[in-house]
Amino acid sequence: MIGVLVVEDHAVVRSGLVALLSGELGIQVVGQAADGEAALAEAERLRPDVALVDIDLPGMDGIAVAAAIAERLPDCRTLMLTALDRPGHLGRAMGAGASGYLLKSATPAETADAIRRVAAGGRVIDPRMRGGRIDEASPLTERETEVLRLASSGAHAREIAAELFLSVGTVRNRLSSAVGKLHARTLVDAVRIAERHGWL
Repeated sequence: MIGVLVVEDHAVVRSGLVALLSGELGIQVVGQAADGEAALAEAERLRPDVALVDIDLPGMDGIAVAAAIAERLPDCRTLMLTALDRPGHLGRAMGAGASGYLLKSATPAETADAIRRVAAGGRVIDPRMRGGRIDEASPLTERETEVLRLASSGAHAREIAAELFLSVGTVRNRLSSAVGKLHARTLVDAVRIAERHGWL
């Protein structure tokens, strides 16, 4: 019997997944969680075989959850279930230790099959992923990504500088560098490009 922890912040989707998986032979839903912190606590308490995790969670996102599970519970495999079909998210998820990446457009049978394959030690990448590429690495450094992520939330250079304990000039340089590397016309354009690729 494969024990599954379902992690999804939307209650309707979560209860639907639980109902769907409960009807599958050889799969048992052992727990559920609505956010990243609760997911980790439940995973450590229940020791599931597979954690089915949405990427877009409040607080700690699903990729951070996958990384923490890989570190703390090496016997638990993580299968990402998401609406995000961006190669950058796929790459980050697999890099964090996830064993699979499935889109929410997957059928119930595909979802159950992916859980079984991941539990058996395999890797699953949804065939609907755009090319299924996980090698489209971000051209941005970690620091450029950090300032661009803060800028995407509406923070100005001075606010970003205070948040990261940097000079305003350093922040402006990093933002300018990010815009150049993404071949963007403006900062807003750079944020849009980075978000589209899943690099933020």
